[in-house]
Amino acid sequence: MARTVRGQKGPRAKAKAAVKKPARKAAAKTAPKKAAVKKAAVKKAAVKKAAPKKTVSRVPAARRPASRRARVAAPPRRKVAAPRLQAATPEQRFTVSHLNEADYKADGLRSYALYRDLGIAAASGGLCQAHVIRLLSPCTDEVRKRHLHEPELQLIYVLKGWVKNEFEGQGVQMMSAGSCWLQPPGIKHTVLDYSADVELLEIIVPADFKTVDVD
Repeated sequence: MARTVRGQKGPRAKAKAAVKKPARKAAAKTAPKKAAVKKAAVKKAAVKKAAPKKTVSRVPAARRPASRRARVAAPPRRKVAAPRLQAATPEQRFTVSHLNEADYKADGLRSYALYRDLGIAAASGGLCQAHVIRLLSPCTDEVRKRHLHEPELQLIYVLKGWVKNEFEGQGVQMMSAGSCWLQPPGIKHTVLDYSADVELLEIIVPADFKTVDVD
């Protein structure tokens, strides 16, 4: 059996050294490449770190503009009408009218009637008119002319006798003592007939109003 002298390498050591030597040569060759790659990585990280961060402005949801599809047209604003200025109410004074046959005069709207003015128009400053009407007999074609009135209010009450009228949309109406009706402004009507003793109380607002004959 061969002995190994100190300072000399044995066969096994020589074999290991022979294997390690090529490995060291290969490692020596690849070391520069690894160093270059590592250096490039460090440089890239430094550049990335030095670059300013992009800031994203976050707009509150309430201020973000809606997309075209999501936009809903706002309802149109309703125009508020300006308050109407009411005319000052005419000054009124106390008045009273007692029955006097001499007060019935042919100075009213129709020539076929006598009117007893109750003094309300003058006392109310033209706010209202009130009179008692006696229709003169007989009922003629002049009386039967179709017409309409344009007041704000017209109310008639039958004091005596009877009167037959025809109203647009309401047909023929027979009114007798105690009957009362309201004629809306502009309603077309016709006096068809009446008794010889008919008396009507008529109240109209305002005192001055328009009457129109129609076909």
